[in-house]
Amino acid sequence: MSETIAVIPGDGIGQEVIPAARRVLEAVDDFEFVEADAGDAVKEETGEALPEETYDLAAEADATLFGAAGETAADVILPLREAVDSFVNVRPAKAYPGVDALRPETDLVFLRENTEGVYAGHEDRLSDDLSTLTRVVTTSASERLAEFACDYVKERDRDGFQVAHKANVMRETDGRFRDAVVDVAEANGVETEEVLMDAFATRVCLDPTQFDVVVCPNLAGDVLSDLAAGLVGGLGLLPSANVGAERGLFEPVHGTAPDIAGEGVANPSAAILSAAMLLEFLGYDEAGGEVREAVEGILADGPRTADLGGDATTDEVTEAILDRL
Repeated sequence: MSETIAVIPGDGIGQEVIPAARRVLEAVDDFEFVEADAGDAVKEETGEALPEETYDLAAEADATLFGAAGETAADVILPLREAVDSFVNVRPAKAYPGVDALRPETDLVFLRENTEGVYAGHEDRLSDDLSTLTRVVTTSASERLAEFACDYVKERDRDGFQVAHKANVMRETDGRFRDAVVDVAEANGVETEEVLMDAFATRVCLDPTQFDVVVCPNLAGDVLSDLAAGLVGGLGLLPSANVGAERGLFEPVHGTAPDIAGEGVANPSAAILSAAMLLEFLGYDEAGGEVREAVEGILADGPRTADLGGDATTDEVTEAILDRL
Protein backbone atom coordinates (compact mmCIF):
# COMPACT_ATOMS: atom_id res chain seq x y z
CA MET A 1 0.00 0.00 0.00
CA SER A 2 1.16 3.53 -0.78
CA GLU A 3 1.80 5.95 2.06
CA THR A 4 -0.92 8.41 3.03
CA ILE A 5 -0.03 12.10 3.03
CA ALA A 6 -2.33 14.64 4.66
CA VAL A 7 -2.29 17.99 2.83
CA ILE A 8 -3.27 21.07 4.86
CA PRO A 9 -2.66 24.33 2.93
CA GLY A 10 -3.87 26.68 5.68
CA ASP A 11 -3.95 30.43 5.12
CA GLY A 12 -2.36 32.98 2.79
CA ILE A 13 0.29 31.68 0.42
CA GLY A 14 -0.09 28.25 1.95
CA GLN A 15 -2.99 27.92 -0.49
CA GLU A 16 -0.52 28.43 -3.36
CA VAL A 17 2.75 26.80 -2.34
CA ILE A 18 1.34 23.60 -0.81
CA PRO A 19 -0.48 22.60 -4.04
CA ALA A 20 2.86 23.20 -5.80
CA ALA A 21 4.63 20.89 -3.36
CA ARG A 22 1.89 18.29 -3.79
CA ARG A 23 2.44 18.31 -7.56
CA VAL A 24 6.10 17.51 -6.95
CA LEU A 25 5.17 14.63 -4.64
CA GLU A 26 2.71 13.34 -7.26
CA ALA A 27 5.56 13.29 -9.78
CA VAL A 28 7.63 11.08 -7.47
CA ASP A 29 5.23 8.27 -6.55
CA ASP A 30 1.61 7.21 -6.34
CA PHE A 31 0.92 8.46 -2.83
CA GLU A 32 -2.56 8.60 -1.36
CA PHE A 33 -3.41 12.21 -0.55
CA VAL A 34 -6.10 13.35 1.90
CA GLU A 35 -7.08 17.03 1.92
CA ALA A 36 -7.97 19.02 5.00
CA ASP A 37 -7.70 22.60 6.16
CA ALA A 38 -7.08 24.76 9.17
CA GLY A 39 -6.38 28.36 10.04
CA ASP A 40 -8.03 31.77 10.11
CA ALA A 41 -10.47 31.17 7.27
CA VAL A 42 -11.63 27.88 8.74
CA LYS A 43 -12.17 29.49 12.15
CA GLU A 44 -14.20 32.29 10.60
CA GLU A 45 -16.37 29.73 8.84
CA THR A 46 -16.69 27.03 11.51
CA GLY A 47 -15.59 28.61 14.79
CA GLU A 48 -12.59 26.27 15.04
CA ALA A 49 -9.12 26.98 13.70
CA LEU A 50 -8.25 23.28 13.76
CA PRO A 51 -11.29 21.05 13.19
CA GLU A 52 -11.20 17.67 14.90
CA GLU A 53 -11.23 15.87 11.56
CA THR A 54 -8.11 17.75 10.44
CA TYR A 55 -6.30 16.83 13.66
CA ASP A 56 -7.33 13.20 13.23
CA LEU A 57 -6.11 13.10 9.62
CA ALA A 58 -2.67 14.32 10.69
CA ALA A 59 -2.60 11.83 13.56
CA GLU A 60 -3.42 8.93 11.22
CA ALA A 61 -1.48 9.85 8.04
CA ASP A 62 2.07 8.66 7.47
CA ALA A 63 3.15 12.27 6.93
CA THR A 64 1.53 15.70 6.76
CA LEU A 65 2.35 18.62 4.47
CA PHE A 66 1.25 21.91 6.04
CA GLY A 67 1.33 25.47 4.69
CA ALA A 68 0.83 28.26 7.20
CA ALA A 69 -1.69 29.80 9.58
CA GLY A 70 -2.23 33.46 10.34
CA GLU A 71 -3.60 34.82 13.63
CA THR A 72 -4.57 31.30 14.68
CA ALA A 73 -1.06 29.89 14.23
CA ALA A 74 -0.67 28.82 17.86
CA ASP A 75 -4.07 27.13 17.75
CA VAL A 76 -3.09 25.18 14.64
CA ILE A 77 0.57 24.33 14.48
CA LEU A 78 1.12 23.36 18.11
CA PRO A 79 -1.74 20.82 18.15
CA LEU A 80 -0.68 19.49 14.73
CA ARG A 81 2.82 18.88 16.06
CA GLU A 82 1.22 17.09 18.98
CA ALA A 83 -0.89 15.01 16.57
CA VAL A 84 2.23 13.51 14.98
CA ASP A 85 4.02 13.21 18.37
CA SER A 86 6.75 15.52 17.12
CA PHE A 87 9.60 15.91 19.57
CA VAL A 88 12.18 17.60 17.32
CA ASN A 89 11.93 20.37 14.74
CA VAL A 90 14.59 20.05 12.03
CA ARG A 91 15.37 23.38 10.34
CA PRO A 92 18.15 23.58 7.75
CA ALA A 93 19.48 27.04 6.89
CA LYS A 94 21.52 26.87 3.70
CA ALA A 95 22.63 29.49 1.19
CA TYR A 96 22.08 28.39 -2.41
CA PRO A 97 24.05 29.34 -5.52
CA GLY A 98 22.31 32.10 -7.44
CA VAL A 99 20.63 33.56 -4.36
CA ASP A 100 21.82 36.95 -3.08
CA ALA A 101 22.67 35.72 0.41
CA LEU A 102 24.21 37.90 3.10
CA ARG A 103 26.47 34.97 4.07
CA PRO A 104 26.70 32.61 1.07
CA GLU A 105 28.91 30.23 3.07
CA THR A 106 26.04 29.41 5.48
CA ASP A 107 25.10 25.74 5.73
CA LEU A 108 23.80 24.63 9.11
CA VAL A 109 20.93 22.68 10.66
CA PHE A 110 19.00 23.46 13.83
CA LEU A 111 17.59 20.58 15.86
CA ARG A 112 15.02 22.25 18.10
CA GLU A 113 13.21 20.68 21.03
CA ASN A 114 9.58 20.73 20.00
CA THR A 115 7.34 19.95 22.97
CA GLU A 116 8.07 22.18 25.93
CA GLY A 117 9.99 25.26 27.09
CA VAL A 118 7.95 28.46 27.10
CA TYR A 119 5.76 27.02 24.32
CA ALA A 120 4.21 24.52 26.73
CA GLY A 121 1.32 26.96 27.09
CA HIS A 122 1.37 27.63 30.85
CA GLU A 123 0.52 31.35 30.91
CA ASP A 124 -1.56 33.22 33.46
CA ARG A 125 -2.86 36.76 33.88
CA LEU A 126 -2.80 37.12 37.65
CA SER A 127 -3.81 40.78 37.92
CA ASP A 128 -4.15 43.97 35.93
CA ASP A 129 -0.40 44.42 36.39
CA LEU A 130 1.01 40.88 36.39
CA SER A 131 1.20 38.00 33.93
CA THR A 132 3.36 34.89 34.27
CA LEU A 133 4.75 32.26 31.95
CA THR A 134 6.00 28.93 33.25
CA ARG A 135 8.93 27.37 31.39
CA VAL A 136 8.89 23.58 31.30
CA VAL A 137 12.07 21.53 30.76
CA THR A 138 12.25 17.79 31.41
CA THR A 139 15.20 15.46 31.35
CA SER A 140 13.23 12.94 29.29
CA ALA A 141 12.39 15.35 26.44
CA SER A 142 15.94 16.71 26.42
CA GLU A 143 17.36 13.19 26.25
CA ARG A 144 15.00 12.24 23.44
CA LEU A 145 16.18 15.22 21.41
CA ALA A 146 19.80 14.36 22.18
CA GLU A 147 19.38 10.75 21.00
CA PHE A 148 17.93 12.05 17.75
CA ALA A 149 20.84 14.50 17.40
CA CYS A 150 23.40 11.74 17.93
CA ASP A 151 21.77 9.56 15.26
CA TYR A 152 21.48 12.57 12.95
CA VAL A 153 25.17 13.47 13.02
CA LYS A 154 26.31 9.83 12.80
CA GLU A 155 24.17 9.23 9.70
CA ARG A 156 25.79 12.26 8.08
CA ASP A 157 29.35 11.40 9.15
CA ARG A 158 29.66 14.43 11.41
CA ASP A 159 31.88 14.37 14.48
CA GLY A 160 29.41 16.09 16.76
CA PHE A 161 27.12 19.06 17.32
CA GLN A 162 26.88 22.36 19.15
CA VAL A 163 24.50 22.89 22.09
CA ALA A 164 23.07 26.42 22.33
CA HIS A 165 21.67 27.36 25.75
CA LYS A 166 21.53 30.06 28.43
CA ALA A 167 22.39 27.92 31.45
CA ASN A 168 24.51 30.69 32.95
CA VAL A 169 21.26 32.55 33.74
CA MET A 170 18.47 29.93 33.56
CA ARG A 171 20.39 27.48 35.68
CA GLU A 172 17.61 25.05 36.54
CA THR A 173 15.86 24.88 33.16
CA ASP A 174 18.60 25.39 30.59
CA GLY A 175 21.02 23.76 33.02
CA ARG A 176 18.89 20.62 32.98
CA PHE A 177 18.62 20.77 29.19
CA ARG A 178 22.36 21.19 28.71
CA ASP A 179 23.30 18.46 31.17
CA ALA A 180 20.89 15.94 29.67
CA VAL A 181 21.99 16.61 26.09
CA VAL A 182 25.72 16.52 26.87
CA ASP A 183 25.38 13.32 28.95
CA VAL A 184 23.56 11.50 26.13
CA ALA A 185 26.14 12.68 23.59
CA GLU A 186 28.99 11.44 25.78
CA ALA A 187 27.29 8.05 26.19
CA ASN A 188 27.02 7.81 22.39
CA GLY A 189 30.59 8.88 21.74
CA VAL A 190 29.48 12.12 20.08
CA GLU A 191 31.45 15.33 20.60
CA THR A 192 29.66 18.46 21.77
CA GLU A 193 30.55 22.13 21.97
CA GLU A 194 28.55 24.44 24.22
CA VAL A 195 27.72 27.99 23.17
CA LEU A 196 25.57 30.57 24.95
CA MET A 197 22.63 31.40 22.72
CA ASP A 198 23.28 35.16 22.73
CA ALA A 199 26.92 34.59 21.80
CA PHE A 200 25.75 32.23 19.08
CA ALA A 201 23.59 35.01 17.62
CA THR A 202 26.66 37.19 17.20
CA ARG A 203 29.08 34.48 16.10
CA VAL A 204 26.80 32.98 13.45
CA CYS A 205 26.44 36.39 11.76
CA LEU A 206 30.18 37.00 11.77
CA ASP A 207 31.19 33.50 10.64
CA PRO A 208 28.46 30.89 10.10
CA THR A 209 31.06 28.27 9.14
CA GLN A 210 31.81 27.89 12.86
CA PHE A 211 28.57 25.91 13.17
CA ASP A 212 27.12 22.81 11.59
CA VAL A 213 24.43 21.01 13.61
CA VAL A 214 23.01 23.11 16.47
CA VAL A 215 20.83 21.58 19.22
CA CYS A 216 18.55 24.10 20.95
CA PRO A 217 15.70 24.45 23.42
CA ASN A 218 12.35 25.31 21.88
CA LEU A 219 12.28 29.12 21.89
CA ALA A 220 16.00 29.47 21.15
CA GLY A 221 15.68 27.17 18.14
CA ASP A 222 12.76 29.20 16.83
CA VAL A 223 14.52 32.55 17.13
CA LEU A 224 18.03 31.50 16.10
CA SER A 225 16.88 29.62 13.00
CA ASP A 226 14.95 32.71 11.88
CA LEU A 227 18.09 34.76 12.44
CA ALA A 228 20.00 32.33 10.22
CA ALA A 229 17.32 32.76 7.56
CA GLY A 230 18.47 36.35 7.21
CA LEU A 231 21.93 35.10 6.31
CA VAL A 232 20.76 32.90 3.42
CA GLY A 233 18.21 35.11 1.68
CA GLY A 234 15.08 35.06 3.82
CA LEU A 235 12.43 32.81 5.29
CA GLY A 236 11.12 31.97 1.83
CA LEU A 237 13.96 29.48 1.41
CA LEU A 238 13.69 27.56 4.69
CA PRO A 239 11.94 24.19 4.95
CA SER A 240 11.33 22.34 8.20
CA ALA A 241 10.38 18.93 9.53
CA ASN A 242 8.52 18.18 12.76
CA VAL A 243 9.60 14.61 13.44
CA GLY A 244 7.89 12.03 15.61
CA ALA A 245 8.66 8.38 16.18
CA GLU A 246 6.29 7.23 13.43
CA ARG A 247 4.89 10.34 11.76
CA GLY A 248 6.09 13.73 10.63
CA LEU A 249 4.71 17.18 9.84
CA PHE A 250 6.51 19.16 7.14
CA GLU A 251 6.09 22.89 6.62
CA PRO A 252 7.84 25.91 5.11
CA VAL A 253 9.00 28.38 7.73
CA HIS A 254 7.82 31.53 5.93
CA GLY A 255 4.26 31.98 7.21
CA THR A 256 1.22 33.33 5.36
CA ALA A 257 2.76 36.40 3.61
CA PRO A 258 -0.60 38.24 3.43
CA ASP A 259 0.91 41.07 1.36
CA ILE A 260 1.25 38.78 -1.68
CA ALA A 261 -1.35 36.09 -0.93
CA GLY A 262 -3.60 35.34 -3.89
CA GLU A 263 -1.34 37.01 -6.45
CA GLY A 264 0.30 33.81 -7.68
CA VAL A 265 3.85 35.07 -7.11
CA ALA A 266 4.82 33.28 -3.88
CA ASN A 267 8.11 31.41 -3.88
CA PRO A 268 7.31 27.66 -3.63
CA SER A 269 10.92 26.68 -2.86
CA ALA A 270 10.57 26.26 0.90
CA ALA A 271 7.39 24.21 0.55
CA ILE A 272 8.97 21.96 -2.09
CA LEU A 273 12.13 21.58 -0.01
CA SER A 274 9.85 20.59 2.88
CA ALA A 275 8.36 17.97 0.55
CA ALA A 276 11.90 16.70 -0.07
CA MET A 277 12.34 16.28 3.69
CA LEU A 278 9.00 14.45 3.79
CA LEU A 279 10.19 12.05 1.10
CA GLU A 280 13.38 11.29 3.02
CA PHE A 281 11.38 10.74 6.20
CA LEU A 282 9.28 8.13 4.37
CA GLY A 283 12.42 6.41 3.09
CA TYR A 284 12.50 7.88 -0.42
CA ASP A 285 16.05 9.16 0.02
CA GLU A 286 16.97 9.18 -3.66
CA ALA A 287 13.78 10.97 -4.68
CA GLY A 288 14.21 13.49 -1.87
CA GLY A 289 17.71 14.25 -3.08
CA GLU A 290 16.49 14.65 -6.66
CA VAL A 291 13.80 17.10 -5.59
CA ARG A 292 16.35 19.10 -3.62
CA GLU A 293 18.73 19.16 -6.60
CA ALA A 294 15.92 20.34 -8.87
CA VAL A 295 15.07 23.21 -6.52
CA GLU A 296 18.73 24.18 -6.17
CA GLY A 297 19.09 24.16 -9.94
CA ILE A 298 16.17 26.53 -10.39
CA LEU A 299 17.44 28.82 -7.64
CA ALA A 300 20.79 28.97 -9.45
CA ASP A 301 19.59 29.28 -13.04
CA GLY A 302 16.04 30.62 -12.78
CA PRO A 303 13.24 31.25 -13.26
CA ARG A 304 12.91 33.08 -9.97
CA THR A 305 10.04 34.72 -8.13
CA ALA A 306 10.08 38.41 -7.21
CA ASP A 307 11.52 37.86 -3.73
CA LEU A 308 14.69 36.59 -5.42
CA GLY A 309 14.83 39.36 -8.01
CA GLY A 310 12.87 37.65 -10.78
CA ASP A 311 9.41 38.00 -12.24
CA ALA A 312 8.25 34.37 -12.46
CA THR A 313 4.97 33.15 -11.00
CA THR A 314 4.56 30.33 -8.51
CA ASP A 315 3.29 28.07 -11.29
CA GLU A 316 6.20 28.92 -13.60
CA VAL A 317 8.77 28.05 -10.94
CA THR A 318 6.91 24.84 -10.10
CA GLU A 319 6.78 23.82 -13.75
CA ALA A 320 10.51 24.47 -14.09
CA ILE A 321 11.22 22.26 -11.07
CA LEU A 322 9.00 19.51 -12.47
CA ASP A 323 10.81 19.75 -15.81
CA ARG A 324 14.12 19.18 -14.05
CA LEU A 325 12.67 16.16 -12.27
